[in-house]
Amino acid sequence: MVSLHAFANPTRFLKIARPLTPVLFWAGVALIAFGAWAGLTQTPPDYLQGDTVRIMYIHVPTAWLGMGGWSGVALASIAYLVWRHPLAHVAARAIALPGALFAFLCLATGSIWGRPTWGTWWQWDGRLTSMLLLFFVYLGYMALARADEDRGGDGRIPAIYGVAGSVLLPIIRYSVVWWNTLHQGQSIGLTSSSIDASILWPLWFTLGGFTLFFAGIVLMRMRTILASTKVEARMRRMAAA
Repeated sequence: MVSLHAFANPTRFLKIARPLTPVLFWAGVALIAFGAWAGLTQTPPDYLQGDTVRIMYIHVPTAWLGMGGWSGVALASIAYLVWRHPLAHVAARAIALPGALFAFLCLATGSIWGRPTWGTWWQWDGRLTSMLLLFFVYLGYMALARADEDRGGDGRIPAIYGVAGSVLLPIIRYSVVWWNTLHQGQSIGLTSSSIDASILWPLWFTLGGFTLFFAGIVLMRMRTILASTKVEARMRRMAAA
C-alpha cells in the first residue's frame, strides 16, 4: 500500500513519465512500422481471404486496445473510488480519448475487412454491435468527465460510470460464443492459434507496437492534464491575490 501511495504522487510519477514517454512512443512506432512492412511484404496471402487478411495486422491490435483501454479506465476508476488518488482520475481521463480512437479504428477496419469477406460493410452482429456500444460509452465518459470538471465535481460520478461501463467487456469477448454471429470465433488463444504461423508472426510486432504507442500517448496525456491543472491552480492564486 505504501508503494502504491508513493507511485501515485504526481511529482514521483512525472520523474518516471518524462523519460519513459518518448521511449514507449518511438519503440511503438518502430515495432508498428516493422510489423506493417512484414505483414505487407513478407507473408503469403491467405488461401481463402487472399490479401484481405493483411488487415488483421491493424484490426486485431485496435480491437485489443479498444477493450484494453476501457479496462484501464475501469481499473483507474476503482483506484480512485477506493483510495481517492487524484492521479488515478487523471489516468482514466487520459486513457479515454486514445481508447475511443482505437475502438473507432477497430470498427472501421472491421468494416473494411467485412466488405469482401461478408459482402457488406456493416452487420448488426453481436461483436460489432457491442464494440459500437463501447465506442459510445467512451464518448459518454469523456463528456461526463468534462461536465464534472466544469462544475467543480470531485470525479466520483465519472469514476462510477467508468466501473459500470466495464460490463460491456465480457459481452464483447464472448459475443461470438453466446450468439449466432457472422464474426469468426476466437482465432488466437494463449497456447494455440488457428492462423498459420507464416501469416501470424508479424501480428506480434504490430500488437506490441500499438500497445507501446498507446502507453506512450497515455503518459503524454497524463503529463498534459497535470500541467494544465498546475497552470489553472496558479492562475486562481494570482486572481485571488
